[in-house]
Parts: sequence; structure tokens; C-alpha cells
Amino acid sequence: MTVLYGVTLSVMAVAVLLTLLRLLRGPSALDRILALDVLVTMAIAGIATSMAARDDTTAVPVLVVLTLLAFIGSVTAAHLLEKREGMR
Repeated sequence: MTVLYGVTLSVMAVAVLLTLLRLLRGPSALDRILALDVLVTMAIAGIATSMAARDDTTAVPVLVVLTLLAFIGSVTAAHLLEKREGMR
């Protein structure tokens, strides 16, 4: 089972690197906002995978807070982009 967790974390690390590339090279603000949202989601998934590997649930409050921040950030970004498009 340890190999499975290692493979999972390796695949997620590659996904994080590709997301960082999109964050740096993204031509629009929407691409960068989406990349930040994916990075937070990948952090949540990494913490959850680490918790499963160690059979430890002490980081559940951290997951809840990160999830709420990601949701609020996504909604706020969508709202601001919608307002910005309306001003044009």
C-alpha cells in the first residue's frame, strides 16, 4: 500500500509542476486564477493522501479551512471577473 501512496504523491507533484507552469505562463487573469485554485485543490488532495498514508486524522480541520478558502476565493474571483467584463 505504501507504493500506491508514493505513486499518488508523485503524480500529484507532476500535476503541481504543470499547474505552476500555467500560473507563470497563463496569458489571461482567468488562467492564473484557475491555476491558483487548482494548486489549493492539489494541496488539499496531498494533505488528504498524507493523512491516509499515516492513518492520522489530526489535519482534518486544516482541510476544512482550505476547502472553505478555496470555495470563497473561486466565487470571489468569478464575481470580480464578471464585474470587470460588465465594465467593458
